[in-house]
Amino acid sequence: MKNKDEAIKKGTRNIILLGLISCFADISSEMVYPLIPLYLTAAFGATPALVGIIEGIAESIASLLKVFSGYISDRFQHKKALAFTGYATGVLYKIALLFAGSWAGILAARVIDRFGKGIRTAPRDVMVSESADKDNMGKSFGIHKMLDMAGSATGILLAFLLMRSIGENGYKTVFALSIIPIVIALLLFVFVHEKKEPREAVQREPFWKNISKLDGRLKLYLFVTFLFTLGNSSNSFLLLRANDIGFSDSNTILLYFVYNVTASLLAVPCGKLSDKIGRKTLLVGGYLTFSLVYFGFAFCNSKPLMVLIFVIYGAFTAMTAGVERAFIAEIAPPSLKGTMLGLHSTLAGIALLPASVIAGLLWDGIGAFAPFVFGGVLSLASALILLFKLQTPVRTARA
Repeated sequence: MKNKDEAIKKGTRNIILLGLISCFADISSEMVYPLIPLYLTAAFGATPALVGIIEGIAESIASLLKVFSGYISDRFQHKKALAFTGYATGVLYKIALLFAGSWAGILAARVIDRFGKGIRTAPRDVMVSESADKDNMGKSFGIHKMLDMAGSATGILLAFLLMRSIGENGYKTVFALSIIPIVIALLLFVFVHEKKEPREAVQREPFWKNISKLDGRLKLYLFVTFLFTLGNSSNSFLLLRANDIGFSDSNTILLYFVYNVTASLLAVPCGKLSDKIGRKTLLVGGYLTFSLVYFGFAFCNSKPLMVLIFVIYGAFTAMTAGVERAFIAEIAPPSLKGTMLGLHSTLAGIALLPASVIAGLLWDGIGAFAPFVFGGVLSLASALILLFKLQTPVRTARA
């Protein structure tokens, strides 16, 4: 029992460290991310359609790496080194932004950033799952997500304060300052413990040759992920929508801060709740919440209502982001855990390119409400598929 308690404490410490790395990395990223669509439109005259294409290309190129990064972490066990490499590209991203002189330069910078995310996500999530107590997987991913979103909120608040003090033309100053927290994140890797298990020297078949043997729930959820993401366009469109109904650039950033704070505060309670009542219930509720949010974005013309919608959007993220990772980590074959976590991210990223392009074209061709109606319908369909087709939740309610 004592050894188990020590192992749990050591694992929790590792999860917190990984969470702090994500926290500082997200401070850096989110000091920049909400400024990108505003910078594109203000500095280079980009249209919503072009913003969608840029975000879609960047996300999709990077997402293709996630399944391979996960496979490599399964095969060679160099999870810590892969994750470090992925986070290190954050420095290059900010430097590329500083020297970008056109929308093509911004696209190149965004590809560098998403390239890093594609490398780091799967091995980092595997390290979280390996550090977690098996009875509290949802809580463990919730702790990581809480710190991750807290970093996002902090970065956004810093961006807001800097833009207010420097002025709404101080984009490059913010880009330069955002390098500091990513360097701190890289230094924290010194303290992370990587769990390595001895592997037998056996011939491994590519995972796709045995995909028919995967848990049916996992295959269903991967399909639902793809369908849902087709309607889940880049958050850049949410920021443009807020800007569209009259929020200033700095106040639009503040709305994104509200979203991230809400997600951070609710991440651990939602993770614990999924341990108690099952992942399926939270995921279905999350997709229904997203549908409500997107219909709200479609027809909202009130600033106070827009604030409320961003709060509810934060609740959606808390209900799904950590829970879906716990779901996949639990039912994936142990030897393919990283691969499946990576494949989940890859499918979402592949769908994000057409999703962002469709959203931009709908916005330009029909109106600002159109991409959100489209996303709301697909999210509702995803919730219904999970509700009626995912027969058995991963975990039943505990007394």
